Amino acid sequence: MEKFEKPIYVTKPFMPPLEEFCEGLKEVWDNQWLTNNGPVLRRYHSELKKYCASDNVCLFSNGTLALQIALQGMGISGEVITTPFTFVATTHSLYWNKIRPVFCDIEPDYYTLDPAKVEELITPWTTAILAVHVFGRPCNLEALADIAKRHNLALIYDAAHAFGVTVDDNPIGQYGDLSMFSFHATKLYHSIEGGMLTFKDSGLCQTFNYLKNFGFKNETEVVMPGTNAKMNEMQALMGSVMLRHVDDLTAKRTRVYEIYRERLGGVPGISFSPDPEPNIEYNYAYVPVLIDEKEFGMSRDALYEKLKEYNIFARRYFYPLLNEFACYQSVPVSKPLTVAEEVSRRVLTLPTYMDLGEDDVNRICDVIKILSE
Repeated sequence: MEKFEKPIYVTKPFMPPLEEFCEGLKEVWDNQWLTNNGPVLRRYHSELKKYCASDNVCLFSNGTLALQIALQGMGISGEVITTPFTFVATTHSLYWNKIRPVFCDIEPDYYTLDPAKVEELITPWTTAILAVHVFGRPCNLEALADIAKRHNLALIYDAAHAFGVTVDDNPIGQYGDLSMFSFHATKLYHSIEGGMLTFKDSGLCQTFNYLKNFGFKNETEVVMPGTNAKMNEMQALMGSVMLRHVDDLTAKRTRVYEIYRERLGGVPGISFSPDPEPNIEYNYAYVPVLIDEKEFGMSRDALYEKLKEYNIFARRYFYPLLNEFACYQSVPVSKPLTVAEEVSRRVLTLPTYMDLGEDDVNRICDVIKILSE
């Protein structure tokens, strides 16, 4: 089989119709207002509050700064139990707040934090649980909420992958004390760059606004040492336009996932996560599979390299584990990370994005099946 003429990457940002974005640009030009809580951002903020069914929504220039400021504004300190199977920004946000990460193992189906392993890691210095909806799959919400309540811990979710996901018809951001969403260009839904916090305590809103704008209360008062993490008008415009297309984006990725599942589900050595529970409306933002070297005939890493020869660029997402990076190797790991280590060695995320044709998805499946023979 011949390789793809053009590279097929694991994802590609969706660009809405140019005329829709240009129409909004006229407003920005007329306003001559680019940042500092402009009219486009204020309107976008209102749109997101409606979409998220929450009055407690705060926007940021990116998700990493949003999470850093969330931890700062909530007064999180000491130790925080979190997962090693996530993007580095999750743990970096702890580091920037001088918080010690306590790495906990994950469960084997959806790769989210294992509640059964969380409780045994709680110490007198633990102040919060920072869980991740990995690949957009919701964590075990009830179990983590129970643990947090019994031990008086803050429950924070990194929901970077989970925009548009609902549980029992409730937006995922309504669970826990706070959730952070990333609107980076590589996500299913994006605002070029951007981030959002949704939270229960309405009193945090003003604190977050201070922290993302240098701590300014007014023209002459600075009430805390904040930073610059404000979303600008261009980002807000893209996010607002993208909201019109989010249902179509989810539907397309759902179809792409279905094709992969139909074509590869029976291939020895390739396994998918179980389907979501009926009460979960999932966004299918990613297509992770696990590769069993013995059954498939080659390792995950070998398949990853072979796919490149066909101009297919999958991703070993997340590999290596965070505790294996040089900057976190000094962080003690008190309990084995058995499942996380196994998943990290075997996981491969396959290409999925709006412009990926069904014929191309089938062709990727053909390549993988040929390589398995």
